Amino acid sequence: MGSKSEKMIAYCLAASLLVVGVVSYVASAHQKPDEIVRIMLQNSAGGVLFTHMNHASEDEYGIGCTDCHHAWDEEPGTTPGLCSECHEPESEDPMKSSDAFHMLCKGCHEDGGSGPVECGECHVFQ
Repeated sequence: MGSKSEKMIAYCLAASLLVVGVVSYVASAHQKPDEIVRIMLQNSAGGVLFTHMNHASEDEYGIGCTDCHHAWDEEPGTTPGLCSECHEPESEDPMKSSDAFHMLCKGCHEDGGSGPVECGECHVFQ
């Protein structure tokens, strides 16, 4: 590609492809899934990756929504709030979030005989 016109054609083609790529990306913006697949629970002991679908799926554990989201009334068109809306990280009343998670999650794993129960088995992400 030695001629000036060939270089100009190549630059225009590259710019056109860049514009098409950006427009395509923006037009197909990633939307939040209807059901949450994974949640990263951040805390000082190390993050915990919670796989929502494994716990809620009938093919896996089949845990009902209100088993964990106990304050949610499941009205149509509503979604459960964040645990931290009631279980504030540093509060005592109601139960702080870390105690609520430990009681619910670890308790369920111990009672069901499956899933991690030791600290380092859940708190693995820094």
